[in-house]
Amino acid sequence: MPPPSKTTQSEGGFFNAIMSFPSNYPNSPPTIKFTSELWHPNVYPDGRVCISILHPPGDDPNGYELASERWTPVHTVESIVLSIISMLSSPNDESPANVEAAKEWRETRDEFKKKVSRCVRKSQETW
Repeated sequence: MPPPSKTTQSEGGFFNAIMSFPSNYPNSPPTIKFTSELWHPNVYPDGRVCISILHPPGDDPNGYELASERWTPVHTVESIVLSIISMLSSPNDESPANVEAAKEWRETRDEFKKKVSRCVRKSQETW
């Protein structure tokens, strides 16, 4: 597997997303869904973002995350956006939301990069 790029493959893209806040925010996390096409191991095919800080507070019923990695009311919109930017540049392929993207990230990095580049170009055309 080649080493990760120093810059994100999605650099230069304009990816729109919707952040929805529940009525009991900040006790529960918002949800984030990209409305732009994005090929990424931690983004479900329907655009929903899957990162630990957006998972409900408390212990993970599946045992993948520590409670300290999950949502806490101290998170702000800024910390969420920074986490998403970090996710875009450093995918977590160990617990993927998009299994196909994770497999490509691990096994055929060039194919992964081609798909991401298409998403970037498409986002630039619609911006």
